[in-house]
Amino acid sequence: MLPEIGQQRVIIEGVSPEVDAGRYAIKRVIGEPVIVEADIFVDGHDALTCMLLYQRSGDKTWQTTEMEPLGNDRWRGTFCPSAMGTMLYTIQARVDHFRTWQRNLHKRIAAEQDVSVDLLIGADLVEQALQRATDAGAKGDARRLSSIVRHLRDARSPAKAVQAALNPDLLELSNRFPDLRYAVTYAKELPVTVDRERARFSAWYELFPRSTATTPDTHGTFADLEARLPYIASMGFDIVYLPPIHPIGVQFRKGKNNRVQAEPGDVGSPWAIGGAGGGHTAILPQLGTLDDFRRVVQRAKALDLEIALDIAFQCSPDHPWLKKHPDWFRQRPDGTIQYAENPPKKYQDIYPINFENDDWENLWKELRDVMLYWVKQGVKVFRVDNPHTKSFRFWEWAIAEIRAKHPDVIFLSEAFSRPRIMYNLAKLGFTQSYTYFTWRNSKYELTEYLTELTQTEVKEYFRPNFWPNTPDILHAFLQHGGLPACKIRLILAAMMTASYGMYGPVLELGIVTPREPGSEEYLDSEKYQLRYWELDQPHSLHDLIARVNQIRRTNVALQSNHNVIFHPTDNEQIICFSKHTDDHSNRIVVVASLDPINAQSGWVGLDLAALGIDSHPYHVHDLLADATYLWNANSWNYVELNPQHLPAHIFRI
Repeated sequence: MLPEIGQQRVIIEGVSPEVDAGRYAIKRVIGEPVIVEADIFVDGHDALTCMLLYQRSGDKTWQTTEMEPLGNDRWRGTFCPSAMGTMLYTIQARVDHFRTWQRNLHKRIAAEQDVSVDLLIGADLVEQALQRATDAGAKGDARRLSSIVRHLRDARSPAKAVQAALNPDLLELSNRFPDLRYAVTYAKELPVTVDRERARFSAWYELFPRSTATTPDTHGTFADLEARLPYIASMGFDIVYLPPIHPIGVQFRKGKNNRVQAEPGDVGSPWAIGGAGGGHTAILPQLGTLDDFRRVVQRAKALDLEIALDIAFQCSPDHPWLKKHPDWFRQRPDGTIQYAENPPKKYQDIYPINFENDDWENLWKELRDVMLYWVKQGVKVFRVDNPHTKSFRFWEWAIAEIRAKHPDVIFLSEAFSRPRIMYNLAKLGFTQSYTYFTWRNSKYELTEYLTELTQTEVKEYFRPNFWPNTPDILHAFLQHGGLPACKIRLILAAMMTASYGMYGPVLELGIVTPREPGSEEYLDSEKYQLRYWELDQPHSLHDLIARVNQIRRTNVALQSNHNVIFHPTDNEQIICFSKHTDDHSNRIVVVASLDPINAQSGWVGLDLAALGIDSHPYHVHDLLADATYLWNANSWNYVELNPQHLPAHIFRI
């Protein structure tokens, strides 16, 4: 079969970024450049003009910017999204006969060849552009093109004709009215999800509202939480994440330290959602009312904080859905409902939703409407519990539905699962993602993992959020290293990625006792009981956390995951990495100990060229210790780190 347009000669391939052949969107925030590259070439020696086309989804016209050749048939173009939502981009390329003519004319004149015929060829090309300008109603440009045609055809003034032909403005003028008859447009319109800035750069603080009371053995309330917000803001956080705030089931309620049998007075796990007071759109009465919650949201906003709610789509045996929609759950042969399991672990207090049920459409709508309900209450950030145990297709649909109306909503995926599953959730629409950072503790592990996240295709759609700890994860590194280990992991999380979070006040107070040896569960975990925290303690990390977050806010290089470079050290217990802006106006170098027990020392060798440093000595200012050093550009430099004091340097060059 013959092609529709046989005169098309250009080939476009190797387009990047392009996620899974354009099936999924790349991610950017407003103002963050989208740098598009492609292999574009043509038979023979004709010159090409390649254009990057972009538009907001639903627009009728494309905006364009010319791509630049990088060499070896590779081309690059850039555009910056200006609004939240979905954008599209593609590439259009054509053989540029005018550019080819002007290029070859330069060569012939330089070789002192006769160019009289070439000038007439150029006149024909300009005349064609003139016709297109006339058709477009561009009268001023048409007059200029008409004048150039006369000069090119005037054999009496060959010097003026050559001058007109080589005028650099002529190419720009002619290309305002290109001949697109045989232009080739890339077959795909590639999507970009454009978020607000906090989707890329954020610091999260997790706490249980019921543990914010000011006296021991008292159930905290939203009023207590509201009073705690200035303390959290003083540490420089952006997002306050609350575990579920809904009624907690009574049947099969878990006791302290995850005991199967609850005792009188045990408050149960907030993730066992649902009771006599309602389900996922209800509030636990001990916390307060919906109006109380709204006041928390407004108070947070006044402090430049946002409240993030936990979305956990599972139900206690007392949840209203069990009676209203029993077919949404998996029935066992003995007539009971299947509770949650991850053998050998059992979660008798929660029932998972069966996404294979025949009433799936109503289920999907109900779950979507739960999230929309909380958006209506002012919540624009959700941390989603175990999304990998729910239907992937549901998440793709639900997130798209919500973002179509509320493009400023942020979704954090809590899926500690296999890499492909974690990455797939990010592709489906999750804004940020938990990672394996908690289990990456050696120099090699951290280097390899951060390189994967920031220097491969993954960076286009997966936004990592590093957490040193969570209510579910107390890593052995923290257990054995105590407060110094908490410092190390805090600094690494906050410096390595633009978004990070911490489970506080546990981390800031260095609470690292496991439930039993070998367990990653906390002893007396807040997941199952009330805790009272005396925050004003001499060993609190409050001031360190505040300083780290201030450093993040005042150094643009730390607000994205671009330009991450690892630098060599002669000690495997010391890691060194840097971040810098593209123009090198802001350069941060982090040197951190990975040993929470012993003092470590060694030599650091920076890649000076990558950091834009010449051969002269340069100053580094430690933003943590407020000390300045003169470093030698021609050799390695010496560092000492004491985990009992400060286990890291954060240098600004």
